[in-house]
Amino acid sequence: MENRELGIRTTGDGSITFYSDQFDQHYHSIFGARTESERVFIELGYNYIMERFNDPIQLLEVGFGTGLNAWLTGLAAEKSQRQTEYIGLEAYPIPKAHFDQFPTEIQVYQELAWGEQHTIHPYYSVIKQNVKVQDFLSDRKFHLVYYDAFSPEAQPEMWSEELFQRIADMLEAEGVLSTYCSKGMVQRNLKAVGFEVEKHPGPPHKREVLRAIKK
Repeated sequence: MENRELGIRTTGDGSITFYSDQFDQHYHSIFGARTESERVFIELGYNYIMERFNDPIQLLEVGFGTGLNAWLTGLAAEKSQRQTEYIGLEAYPIPKAHFDQFPTEIQVYQELAWGEQHTIHPYYSVIKQNVKVQDFLSDRKFHLVYYDAFSPEAQPEMWSEELFQRIADMLEAEGVLSTYCSKGMVQRNLKAVGFEVEKHPGPPHKREVLRAIKK
């Protein structure tokens, strides 16, 4: 399952993102890919969880995409010296022909073999799964979910009450889902399956983002 045509773009903070012709969407904010990820997933997700759960932190990303969030999480785990086990799901991997367009530090994540556990450094391990979240099975409970699917306009099925229930079932009590999308229907669907939804100031050109806590 591979993407159709992709185009690379330098974003407002100098980091890169890709444009997917298949979904008519950029993978990250054009105003700053790294800035957006650090705000939504590291600050509101990872840093929050660190204070509330013991090691190892169990982390699931829905939408591995460019690997930016996986790389930033590895940096955060190393800095904080918190044992972190990351699983990233991706139904439409970026084709190998594009790997050389990534910065070296992120290219490493793209080149990791699918379905195998990789030790990045003593505090961080990564497993990439080429699977839709609807088909993902795991016997572990997660403390944190990075929800980084394409927007509801592009992938409405990814933001349904039914799918959020599936995510909630995979989370520990008080576990967190963090996402860039704050649309009203997303908030309603999260609340319908038992999440407490918090709205937080977003990165540049994004008024609000969400942190949802399983209650």
